[in-house]
Amino acid sequence: MATIYVYTDGAARGNPGPSASGFIIMEEGKRVAHGEFYNGIATNNFAEYNAVIKALEACASLYDAKNTDLVVTSDSEVVIRQLNGIYKIKSEKLQELNKRASLLATKFKSVKFENARRTSRFISMVDKAINGLLDKVGEQEHQSKQDGKKAPSKNI
Repeated sequence: MATIYVYTDGAARGNPGPSASGFIIMEEGKRVAHGEFYNGIATNNFAEYNAVIKALEACASLYDAKNTDLVVTSDSEVVIRQLNGIYKIKSEKLQELNKRASLLATKFKSVKFENARRTSRFISMVDKAINGLLDKVGEQEHQSKQDGKKAPSKNI
């Protein structure tokens, strides 16, 4: 089986603030799957980790994990260096997310975590998608306030 390439991104408007995570899964140059998720109020690092976790979960459901090689690319140097064991993790919440992502990674034949610039083609695509999602959520919250209703929000 060919190597599967995964591109992830997370964003928070404020830190913490409204946040979203997303990914694109590529196989042999074709987009196989993608996902964007609203996280509620969370930090940027949470959003970045959540993107990696959701992407790994999607790959596990799409492929025979034990026979699949993954290259997971993120623009978050901190998250990638933490996943590669280069940076220590002080936050308990991020330690939990790191353990979850690392455990998911062990299900695959191999996983390589790489860092790329935000200007990378596929990272830019994910960034655009999650920022579009955050724009929609912001518009809905604005409309709810105008209508006199309180918009639901998740605190993470």
